[in-house]
Amino acid sequence: MKSKLLLAATAASALMLAGCANNAELEAQISALSNKVENLTSDQARQDKEITAAKRAAANAQRAADDAAAEAMRANQRIDNIAESYRK
Repeated sequence: MKSKLLLAATAASALMLAGCANNAELEAQISALSNKVENLTSDQARQDKEITAAKRAAANAQRAADDAAAEAMRANQRIDNIAESYRK
């Protein structure tokens, strides 16, 4: 009976030690995953800033294109008015 109890205690302690060893490996994996999540979060924040800057640049370009188109229309109207004044 004592030998069976001793065998069970030995097996239990071996399993506990194996469990502790696995916890260190598990903690290392969790740490690695946490680092990856932090890297992804910072990459996403950087990309969000880049997207915002690109949207701002696109809006500025659109505004400049609209202004240029309006100025071209005014220039064409002035040219048309000059041409009409020569016809009279």
